[in-house]
Amino acid sequence: MAGFPPALDRLVQTLGRLPGIGRKSATRIALKLVSSSEAECRELADSIVDARSRTVRCSECGSFTEDDPCSICTDTRRDPSVICVVERASDVLALERTGRFRGRYHVLGGVLSPLDGIGPENLRIDSLLARVTSRQVTEVILALNPTAEGEATALYLARILGSRGVTVSKLASGLPVGGDLDLADELTLGTALEERRAF
Repeated sequence: MAGFPPALDRLVQTLGRLPGIGRKSATRIALKLVSSSEAECRELADSIVDARSRTVRCSECGSFTEDDPCSICTDTRRDPSVICVVERASDVLALERTGRFRGRYHVLGGVLSPLDGIGPENLRIDSLLARVTSRQVTEVILALNPTAEGEATALYLARILGSRGVTVSKLASGLPVGGDLDLADELTLGTALEERRAF
């Protein structure tokens, strides 16, 4: 059975390494790209390189930005005494879409997962504790995905934050167990945020 030419097959393999892109999707995208004009392909390549070179992590919250610190961390209308802890930068975008949170964020960069070799030292936990200690933070909302690893991370954080005199809360139920925050609709996520409860 004949296969793709080597260059096209390599493109399919490369696209298939992206999250959420399986072999079929990678093949469709690759075929679309090689059918596009050189100008369209160059525009896509340039936008990838440009985004990669201009995007950095915010030194405060850990989200993606072009200006450090990011616009959320420098917004004086936001409440700096409330920090919402999330797993990934995409979770910040999901919560922002609700329009119901006016505090600041902290992106951990993952969750505890001993089987994958991810411990507290691999996450941005130390910088979270530094923010809580050095500023007048009164509440930390744990908005982690409701997975086994997310729950274990939330319990770990609740234990170490509770000893610092900070109110620790978590999103209310309504989010599906095993789901991802960035896949939840705005109404479900907004309600979960507003009806958060003490941990």
